[in-house]
Order: sequence, then C-alpha cells, then structure tokens
Amino acid sequence: MNLGFNFGPNTFSLSTTTTTKFSPSFIFTTPISHPQTNSSGTKTLLRVQNTDNHIHSTPTTTPFMASQQRIPQLNPNFYPDIQPYTTGFLKVSDLHSIYWEQSGNPTGHPVVFLHGGPGGGTSPSNRRFFDPEFYRIILFDQRGAGKSTPHACLEHNTTWDLIDDIEKLREHLEIPEWQVFGGSWGSTLALAYSQSHPDKVTGMVLRGIFLLRKKEIDWFYEGGAAAIFPDAWEPFRDLIPENERGCFIDAYKKRLNSDDIETQYAAARAWTKWEMMTAHLFPNEENVKRGDDDYFSLAFARIENHYFVNKGFFPSDSFLLDGVDKIRHINTTIVQGRYDICCPIMSAWDLHKAWPEADFRVVADAGHSANEPGIAAELIAANEKLKNILKNKGD
Repeated sequence: MNLGFNFGPNTFSLSTTTTTKFSPSFIFTTPISHPQTNSSGTKTLLRVQNTDNHIHSTPTTTPFMASQQRIPQLNPNFYPDIQPYTTGFLKVSDLHSIYWEQSGNPTGHPVVFLHGGPGGGTSPSNRRFFDPEFYRIILFDQRGAGKSTPHACLEHNTTWDLIDDIEKLREHLEIPEWQVFGGSWGSTLALAYSQSHPDKVTGMVLRGIFLLRKKEIDWFYEGGAAAIFPDAWEPFRDLIPENERGCFIDAYKKRLNSDDIETQYAAARAWTKWEMMTAHLFPNEENVKRGDDDYFSLAFARIENHYFVNKGFFPSDSFLLDGVDKIRHINTTIVQGRYDICCPIMSAWDLHKAWPEADFRVVADAGHSANEPGIAAELIAANEKLKNILKNKGD
C-alpha cells in the first residue's frame, strides 16, 4: 500500500466539527470514555476526544464523565524543503543495491523513513515531516524501488531481506539506534523490523496500518472496496477476462510477470491507478497521474503483487499482532484516517486493541494518504512529541 507523497499547500485550514453516534454498546460524543482491560486484568478507561476532526486516545482512570479539556490546535505546517547533505548506494547483496540519503542535522537524532508500496520508493517531500534542526533524516529506497537497482526486481526481495537491509544501512551509517517512521506498507515493515530489532528503535510513528492479512488483501483487491469506488474498480477489473476473476491477485501476477513488456506495463498501469484513485478522501489528480508513469508503475505494481501473493512472507496471518509484546515498551503513535479505503481502520483498531499503550489517533475527515491535512498534522505532531521526549531525556 502506497504512502501518498505529493504535498499540496504548506498551510491547511482545519475545521472543527462535533458528531455524536449511538450504538448498542457505545455513545460517541466529544469526548467519550470506554472500558479497556489492562495487563493486570483490571478495567481502566480510554478517553477519546474529537477535537478539530481528530480522535485522540489516551489512557485514563477517570470515571465516565464529559471532560471540557481541549487538546491544543495541531500545527498543520510541513517543514521547509531541504536537500540531502549526503547520498549513496549500499550494496546489500550480490544482486541488489539500495539508494539512501541523509538530510537535516548531521548530529541530530536519527530517524529512518520507510516508504509505502512495497515498491513505492521515496520522494523529496518525505523529508518535510521532520524538524531538520533536530532530526538526522534517513530515507532509502527498498529493493527494486525508486533509485535502487535492479529496478522492479523480485528476486531475493522479501520482508526479511528488507529488514536485513535496514540493519545494514544502520550499521553502514554508524547509527546505534533510531526512530522509525512508516505508513501503509511502511507501517507493516516498521512493525516487522521493530519486532526483529526492538533494541534499535527509540520510537515509532505509524500511519495507515496494514497488517497484510488475507481479509485486508481481499478487501482491496478482490472486490470489497469496489462497493465504494465502482468507477475506479471497473478498469482494474476489466483488464482481467471474466474466467480469471476468481482471484485478481493471481491474474495480475500472471500479467505483471509476462514475457511481453507491454503486457506488464498495461497491468502495472491498471494496478497503480486503482490504488492512486482510492488513496485520498477527495480525488487527487496529480496522484492519479503517477499511474501513467510506466517506470514507477512497473516497480510499484510488480513488487506489491509479489509481496501480496506471498502473504508478506509472514508465517501466519496474525504474525504482526502476535509480536506486539516485543515492542510494547516502544513509545509509538498510530495515525489512521477514518475513511481509509486502501488500509481500512479495522487493522488500526485491531492493533490498538492489542497495543493500548500506543497513542492512537483517528483522523475523522481523512482517507489513506499521508499528505491529507489532518493526517499530516498528526504525523508532524507525533514526531514533535517524540522530539520533546528525547530532549527532556537529554536535560
């Protein structure tokens, strides 16, 4: 699942609305509290405040009562455009070399950005989530994506290869430990990496949670999301003959790995446009046009399909949820758009229930993309929160 890289204006206007929703077991107001069971088996409460269209979840032991406390206005401004102070390629295997770059403060706190897709690659705008005076910002393109070589290559390209690459990059840059930032597939990889190397992670910011479970893949690629975006779904569907529509993932695998390059390109364009057309709450034409770029689309579609056919190379459907205990101590913020079609909120909710210690933020007026105003504001605020924690530790 892609991260969404194209930023709009630097400043956004965030409106404030209050909604009330009734269900048999919950009353959603501004704010509300509902019970949560902690590790000792006793009931605590979770206060959820809807302020400026963002639901903020933080643990509390206060009885059910309406609190008048307001959460401060989020800063919706991205940091300025900056250029890398160093770039390079790291040979991570006999076949693969990955592109990497560093920007911001060379002596600052390291943060590694894990892009979406898989296969999406990084963009200069990804640097703008981080305070360049505080952070040493590391971006890299995963195997086969972006500037990494060989382009769109599936050989020796698994989740475990990428985790090894992250460690090789960390060691190459002589970084003892770092903060991890990832959205969509980047959240998948961030969870898998941190569970493999919890001692190397100082904090995490996760967005658009994707646990790569069968029900998530089926929702987006086998017709579930078509109920909401039928107009975007039909070109994706119609590329496949009716007798092959029992499994679109397999049908696209056949075409994305065809001996005919034009067949590959046609499948890649259809696959990429389907995702780009559904990634925003409101249509983003600039994002959709990325589907016309055959170079980008081929890596994006082939690598995504490769990972999804292979179920993320995880040993079980619940692998990432089962591993939460390994990372429970890591200070983490989860940011999720309420109307995320690519990575529905059910996955973020499941992660939140398994990991109530993490700060859970639901943006009520957003879809999937990281550059939607409410999501961007929450991501920047999450980085600021971790920055302040690190600063206070240093005092």
